[in-house]
Parts: sequence; structure tokens; C-alpha cells
Amino acid sequence: MKGLFGRLKQPAASRDGDEYPDSVLFSTAFADQGVDPSMLVPWEARANEVGAKRLSAPRAIKLLQGLWARDKYMSRLPTDSVSQLEQFFDFATVPANRDIVRQDEYGNFMIVLLTGSIAVDRVQPWGERLRLTETRPGDILGEMSLLDSGKRFSVCSSLTECDIAVLSAQSLDEMVGVDPALAANLVALLARKLSLRLRMISARLTDKKN
Repeated sequence: MKGLFGRLKQPAASRDGDEYPDSVLFSTAFADQGVDPSMLVPWEARANEVGAKRLSAPRAIKLLQGLWARDKYMSRLPTDSVSQLEQFFDFATVPANRDIVRQDEYGNFMIVLLTGSIAVDRVQPWGERLRLTETRPGDILGEMSLLDSGKRFSVCSSLTECDIAVLSAQSLDEMVGVDPALAANLVALLARKLSLRLRMISARLTDKKN
């Protein structure tokens, strides 16, 4: 982890000089772990599959700023830094009853729920779908695979029409090159929120077994 943040904090090249250095820290992670590229489900493919429609970026960023301003962790990102995310995120509206993320697939994007509600279920080996949570605007989903290049832990389905912000591994790599300080702060906050959510899920699963 120390090496990761060391790379993220490296200064970017000057805007008036050389081009920004290329980063492949996140976009090549699946290949580095031996995952066949054909097994990877990028956002572009999933967006087409679920019938997602493009959402106005200025409106989406305004929603994101308002939601993260009230979040214990994400509020640590300055408002002007959140506005810079517009160049790295994709924004979309997804119809109700669509699987945005599927359990056990390889995906290289995360989503931030801006409006609506998404169900997070864990499919048990015997086929039962265990409802882990129903998300609220501001919640982040899919960041685990984005950060560790592992399989998706759960299936995330839209319960209503949802507006979402999407960050792909390629865009995160671009952020590392263009604004390494922003990338480092974002990854650190995502890791903290992910740790908290996994602890809550672990406690819930433990309670159900007892």
C-alpha cells in the first residue's frame, strides 16, 4: 500500500511542458493477475446492456457535491476537488430492475448513486439471494473490484430509475497522471469507506448465522 500511495503522490508533469505521464496502475491490474481480458465487463458494455442514458455532467456534479458534502469521509474532499471529477467520471441514468453489477464477474468500474435506490444482494451457493442492503444516494458500489481487481462480491440491482456516476480503472489512471493528489485522496477515502462497509456486512452475516 505504501508503494501505491507513493506512485499516486508523484508530481504530474507541467501543463506547459511535457505531457502528463501515463499510468496503468489500475487499468492493467486484472491482466497482471492473469484475468483473461474477455472476462472483464467494462462500464461501456454494461451501460449498453442495461439501456443506460447519458446524464448531464453539470447536473450530476452538483448532485455529487451536495451528497458528498454530507458524507463523513467524502466531505474531506474540497468542493473544488469534487468539481474536478467531472473530467474523469461518466454520468448516466439507469432504468429500474437492471443488474448494474453482477456477482462473481470481473468489472473495472465503480458507481456512485446520485438518485434512486439500488439493492445489494449476495447470492448463496444454494441459490438464495440474501439482501445485504438497499443503498441511498451518495453510496458507493463496486469500488472493491476497482481497487483490488478481484471478482464482484455481490449483485447490485436498480430498484428504481437511478442516476449514477461511474469511475473506470482507465479514468482513475488518467486521474493519477493529471492530478495525483486528488487521486491519492480519493483512493484513501474509498479504502476507508470500503473497510467500514465490509465490517458492517461481516457483522450482519454473523448475526444471521447465530
